[in-house]
Amino acid sequence: MNIKQALKYKNKLVKKIGDAFQKVYTYNTVTDGQNRPYDVNDALMEYFKLSSELVSLKEKIHLANQPIYGKIFLMSELKSQAQKLAALSCEEGKSKNRYSDETEYKTSVINIISRDNMIKNIEDQIEMLQDELDAHNATTQI
Repeated sequence: MNIKQALKYKNKLVKKIGDAFQKVYTYNTVTDGQNRPYDVNDALMEYFKLSSELVSLKEKIHLANQPIYGKIFLMSELKSQAQKLAALSCEEGKSKNRYSDETEYKTSVINIISRDNMIKNIEDQIEMLQDELDAHNATTQI
């Protein structure tokens, strides 16, 4: 199985683990005489078994991704940079103060065009890295 398939399977395992424990949680304690549609011990054993499988799968994914961790970390930081820049105020010119009738004159060091160009550059880098990671995930076997 390649990393892409393993990541999909990991998500399915997480759901199955949640479902198994939900059975334990819901049916462990019931009113005397109430029906238990699931065997709690079986559900608990399934939960432990699936959890162990998830740990093993995560370990395999982790080991297979070691050569590209630098790119994964870089992409995370680039996303953070783009988000912070997108929130940066670049207002310039005359505006009304929202708390009084005074007129303010605003200037910015980084204007909106420069900010937007930086964001575009970062997004291009992210897209390029994502393509590399997608190729790695599709071709690397675990």
